[in-house]
Amino acid sequence: MTQYKLTYFNLRGRAETARYIFAFAGISYEDNRIEFADWPTLKPKIPFRKLPVLEVDGTFIHQSLAIARYIARETGLDGKSSLEKAQVDALADTINDLASLFPWKEQDKEKKKQIIDNIFANVAPDVLKDLEEYLGDRQWFVGESVTWVDFYWEICITTLMSMSPSFAQSNPKLLALKSRVQALPAIAEWIQRRPQTAL
Repeated sequence: MTQYKLTYFNLRGRAETARYIFAFAGISYEDNRIEFADWPTLKPKIPFRKLPVLEVDGTFIHQSLAIARYIARETGLDGKSSLEKAQVDALADTINDLASLFPWKEQDKEKKKQIIDNIFANVAPDVLKDLEEYLGDRQWFVGESVTWVDFYWEICITTLMSMSPSFAQSNPKLLALKSRVQALPAIAEWIQRRPQTAL
C-alpha cells in the first residue's frame, strides 16, 4: 500500500486540489497541516523550501500542479486519452495563470486591494469568457466524466468568490460546473468535514 503524506499550511490554498483527488478516489493519506510559526524550522528540510509537498513512500514531489497531476494519473482523473490529458493540463495552466496573478503575500493592504481590483475588472472577465466558451454545454471541462481540472476550477472560483461575490456571476455555465463538483458525494462529504479556514 502506497503511503502518502501531504504537507501544507492549515489552509485550502494550493493543497486543496490534491485533497479533492484523494477524497474522490477514496485514497487514504496523511493531511499534515503545519502552523506558520513552525515553518521557519521546517523550511530548510523541504525540497525547494516551498509548500505543498507530497511524500510518496518517502519520495518528495513539490509544486502543487505537479502533485495534482501525479495523483490524477494514479487515479484515472487526468483524462481518458493523450489528447484529453493535454486538454486538462492546458486548462489547469490557464486557471493557474489567473490564480497566480493575485498578490497573496502582499503586506501593503492598499496596494493589494488595487492589484486585486484591477484583476477582477480587467483580466478575469476575458479568462472567464474563454473558459465558459470552452466548457460550452458539456457537463465537465474535458470528455464525458469529471477530471481534476474540474476540481481545480471549483476550488479557485470558490476562493475568488469569497473575495468578490460578483465574480463569475455573468458566467452561469461556470457556476453550474462549480455546483456539479460540489454535489459529487465524495467531494460534498470532504467539504463538510474539512477544517474550516479563511482560504
